[in-house]
Amino acid sequence: MVEGQATSSVVSSSAGPRRLAAILVADVVGSTAMMERDEVGTLAAMQKIMTEVAEPTVRKHHGRFIKTTGDGAIIEFVSPVEAVICAFEAQRQLEECANSEVDDRRILLRIGINLGDIICGPDGDLYGDGVNVAVRLQEIAAPGSICISSKVFDELHGRLILRFEDRGEQALKNIARPIQVYTSRGAHPTAHTAPHESRPFPLLNLPKKPSIAVLPFRNLSDDREADYLADGIVEDILTALGRMKWLFVSARDSTFIYKGTSVSPRRIGADLGVRYLLDGSVRRSGSRLRITGCLLEAETETQIWAGRYDGDVQEVFELQDTITDNVAAAIEPHLRRAEIERVKRTHPEKLSFYDQFLRALGKFYEGTRDSVEEALHLLEPITINDRGYAQPNALKAWCYVYYIAQGWSQDVTKHSQEGIAAARLAVERERDDPTVLWMSAQAIGYLAHNLDKALFLLDRALVLNPSCAPAYTMSGWVRCWAGLQQEAIPHFHAAMRLSPFDRTMVAMLSGLAVALCMDGQYDESIRWAQRAISEQDTWTASYRPLIASLAHLDRIDEAHRAIEQLLAYEPDYHVGKVRKLYRPSPGAIRYLEGLIKAGLPD
Repeated sequence: MVEGQATSSVVSSSAGPRRLAAILVADVVGSTAMMERDEVGTLAAMQKIMTEVAEPTVRKHHGRFIKTTGDGAIIEFVSPVEAVICAFEAQRQLEECANSEVDDRRILLRIGINLGDIICGPDGDLYGDGVNVAVRLQEIAAPGSICISSKVFDELHGRLILRFEDRGEQALKNIARPIQVYTSRGAHPTAHTAPHESRPFPLLNLPKKPSIAVLPFRNLSDDREADYLADGIVEDILTALGRMKWLFVSARDSTFIYKGTSVSPRRIGADLGVRYLLDGSVRRSGSRLRITGCLLEAETETQIWAGRYDGDVQEVFELQDTITDNVAAAIEPHLRRAEIERVKRTHPEKLSFYDQFLRALGKFYEGTRDSVEEALHLLEPITINDRGYAQPNALKAWCYVYYIAQGWSQDVTKHSQEGIAAARLAVERERDDPTVLWMSAQAIGYLAHNLDKALFLLDRALVLNPSCAPAYTMSGWVRCWAGLQQEAIPHFHAAMRLSPFDRTMVAMLSGLAVALCMDGQYDESIRWAQRAISEQDTWTASYRPLIASLAHLDRIDEAHRAIEQLLAYEPDYHVGKVRKLYRPSPGAIRYLEGLIKAGLPD
C-alpha cells in the first residue's frame, strides 16, 4: 500500500519539528478471487469502504488523514486510545457488512497502530519511526485484525477493556530493533468462543511424552439429537486416555472448537501442540451402535491406525474401552499391557440415566442461567433413583457452585447444602474418577470452605489424570484460598497449556491474576487480569485482582475506573463476599487490603 513510506526515515533539513502522535495505518484487502473476477468493481468497493466507513469514523474520533492511496490510508491521532477505539469501530462496521457476503466477496481491513515521534516534511507528509513502525505493523496484521505496538498497548491500561494478545517481539522489515507486538482478538470477543489467534500460547511446543487430542466424533445418525451421545463417547475416551500417565492429552474444551469444521490435521496439531489426533464417528440405529476411530500423526497427516466397532447400545462402555486400548497400543506399541490402565467407572444400570446425564452435561456447558437450571432438572431423577452413580452427583454439585457464584441463587443456604451433600455422596461412591474428584472438590472448597479436603481430592485427581486441565484450574483457585499462591501459579499455567482454547479460560486467567497479586507481582497480575477481562468482560472475578494490584501500585484513578466496571456487573459487591473464602495468610492479607485500599467496601 505505502511501501515507500516506511523507508523514508531520512528527512531534509527543512522538515518541520518533531511531535508525538499515534499513527494508524489501514489497508483494504479484497480476496484474490474477487479481484480476478472484477478488478474495477473490487477497487470501487474498496474506495467505498474508505469513504463510507473509514472517513466518518476517523472524524468522529478526532483523527486526521495524512495520506490516502485509494485502498488505504495513514491517519494521525493525538490520543492512542482514540486511535484504538476508531480501529475497532471501523472493523465492527466492516464485519457487519461482510457477514452478508460469501467468503470470496468479502473486503477486510488490516490495521497497524504505533505511538512515536513523527516529523512533518515540507510536502505535508509525515516521516519517522512513528510512521515506519505503524506501516510494518499493518503489513503483518491478518485481514480483519488490528496490530499495535507495546507503546500503544501500555497507554490502554485502565482506560479500555483490552482485546489484544501478546505476540512477543517481532522483527519488522526495515526496522532495526525488534518490536513488541499485540494483535486484536476481533471486534466481538465472547466468553465461549475464541479464534485460533487468541490462545495464550502463540506456538505450543510438543511435550516430551506422547501427546494426543481427541476430536469431536461426527454423529452420522438420522436423529440429530443423538449428538449428545457422540460427545459423551468422546468425553469418556478422553477420561480413559487421561489416566495414562505417560500420555499428554489435550482437554475437551479445546478440541470441541473444531466441531463441524474442516481444519487440516497439521493445523490442529500445531494449534494444540500435540503429535497425534483421534478422529471418529458414531452411528446409532435403534439399539445398534457403530463407532469408528482413526488415529493420525498430525504433522504428516498419516493414518496410523483405524478401527470399526459394532455392538448393542448397551455395550457402549466396552466399545469405548476397546478403542482406548487400541489407541494406546498404536502410540506406544512397546509399552507393557500393565502400563495401560483402564478406567473403572461406576455405570448406571439403565442406559436412559446415562443418556440423561449426557444431556445435563451439555446443558451445563451452555453456561446460561436457564441451561444450568435445566441441567439440575435433568440430574434430579438420576441422583434420586441411582444414588450409586457418582458422576451425576458430582455434576449436580458443580452446577450449584456455578449457580451461586453467578449470583442467580435466591436461597444460597439451601443450594449450598444440596451442593455439599451431592459432592460428598459422589466422592463416597467413586474415589478413582478424576472428574468426580475435581467437581466435588470445587463444591467442598467453595461451598463448605473445607480447603484441606478439597486439596486432598484435587491432588488425587491429578495423580489419577495428569492431563486434567479443569483439575489444575480448580487446584489453582483452592490453593489461592489456602494461601498457597506460589503453588497455584504453575497449576494455572499447566491448565492453559493443556487446554489453550478452553471455554473456561477466563477462570484460568483470572485465577492466575489473583495468585500473582497475592504474591506481590502486581504488574504481572494486571497483565493477566486484563487478558481475563478481554476473554469475558462480565466475569467479575477478573476485576478484583486488577483493582487490588493497581491500588498497591498507587494507580488509584485507574483502580477507581476498574471498580466502576466491576460494580456495573455486580452492584452490591463488597470485600466480605470473598473474604470468607481465604484462609488468613500474608498473600490473602495483601490481596484483600488492596481491594480495600482501592475504595471497595468491606
